[in-house]
Amino acid sequence: MPTRRASPACSKPLPAKTPDPVTTPVDLAFMTLAEAAAAIAAGDVSSREVTEACLKRMTALNPQVNALAGLDEADALAQADAADAARAKGAALGPLHGVPLAHKDMYYRRGRVSACGSAIRKDFRPDHTATALERLDAAGALDIARLNMVEFAFGVTGHNDVVGTPRNPWNTAHMTGGSSSGSGVAVASRMCFGALGSDTGGSIRLPAACCGLVGMKPTYGRVSRHGAMPLAHSLDTVGPLTRTVRDNALIMQAIAGIDPNDPVTAGTPVGDYLGGLDKDVRGLKVGLPENFFYDGVAPEVRTLVEASLKMFEDRGCEIVPVKIPDAVAVMNRLTNLITATEGAAVHSRWMETQATDYGPQTRARLAIGLFTPASVYLRVLTLRKQLVREFCDQVFGKVDVLHTPLMTMPVPTLAESNMSANPGFADYLLKIGHNTRPGNFLGLPGLNVPCGFTPDGLPCSFQLMGRPFDEGLLYRLGQAYQQATDWHGRAPDLS
Repeated sequence: MPTRRASPACSKPLPAKTPDPVTTPVDLAFMTLAEAAAAIAAGDVSSREVTEACLKRMTALNPQVNALAGLDEADALAQADAADAARAKGAALGPLHGVPLAHKDMYYRRGRVSACGSAIRKDFRPDHTATALERLDAAGALDIARLNMVEFAFGVTGHNDVVGTPRNPWNTAHMTGGSSSGSGVAVASRMCFGALGSDTGGSIRLPAACCGLVGMKPTYGRVSRHGAMPLAHSLDTVGPLTRTVRDNALIMQAIAGIDPNDPVTAGTPVGDYLGGLDKDVRGLKVGLPENFFYDGVAPEVRTLVEASLKMFEDRGCEIVPVKIPDAVAVMNRLTNLITATEGAAVHSRWMETQATDYGPQTRARLAIGLFTPASVYLRVLTLRKQLVREFCDQVFGKVDVLHTPLMTMPVPTLAESNMSANPGFADYLLKIGHNTRPGNFLGLPGLNVPCGFTPDGLPCSFQLMGRPFDEGLLYRLGQAYQQATDWHGRAPDLS
């Protein structure tokens, strides 16, 4: 497949690629989610017109980037027509009314295939719909496509040897990040206005970082996982990938909250994410980690991330150096152990009867979990509670949020991140997820925000980590950054 590159990167923000939102069908796909929702609500454009613009990009661009696991254009247009008819009748409109979204192919919708990036479930049709999808339906959003993913969400690079690997729209020779690979690619390619992913070890934040998007891994228990194919029940989280912080908050506002079908969802009240977006950030304490999160960081990544931190200082935040507890160094490996062990419990029956139907990466990692002693797994869970308390006391006792690089390296190539071609792949996985897995182990919210491009034209991002259920503060700081910069307005050149 020929390599496609974004326009050359530079060290300063470039003008956002924001065409007139309602001039031609192709331009409609370049609106933000918030702009599209407002335009549909005002009657400036119809849901059908916006949906047609997205479908046009899907059919034109998918051969290059392989984002789609399934697409029914007739159904997508029928949803749009129903949304337009409801508006014409004066029906009450939800905040996402008529806006086309698409989601990772692990979210169940009754009667529709949900293959989870696998051969094993290629014909699986669930008898119920995921809570997150039901809540987006209630908010008026359209669900127009299923998006590719790493097989059973078990991987951080985006590779899938079973159904094919998505390609990074900024440069198709580079990885997308995973496991929500198709979600990152589809949103970055302007095929849809937002997408749900899942995050067990970085699988929302890494595709967001590699594809130049905003990605929220919420607090464990903030969003229901009911009707989403599980990987590791004590780590799995559900969250959105979008182009802007405001768009992300719009989706999170719709999906967050307690659900009796998911017993780990918390009764902690959901904040007003949108109402707090534009509040002043002066006086907030932003933590600069003195250790761990900058270990081995590439110079070009450090330069961009430190520049983003300077923006917060310029906006009146107090930058506070903070010592990270030494125990964080083991959280990456412990998260891997939990994921493999809990994943093996989910997949044990198929591993016994259909092991050869798995791709090699998934099969190898599940095999580790099958042979992990229960005593080791239980000791890790006990240790985890202690480490969560220590981290929150020592870090968030001093600062409001922690600011880190999301990845310590520039976006790797597909060849560099290919398991079959990399004998040191296990260590390479740890390096890719170095700064994401602690958040999963601790159950803390993490927001990925793009902050520029490395010299090879690939996106770079920082991460904001917060106290449990403090997603609103992360959004507030992310919004402040995007008001001062325009990295989020750039789009990959796939023409």
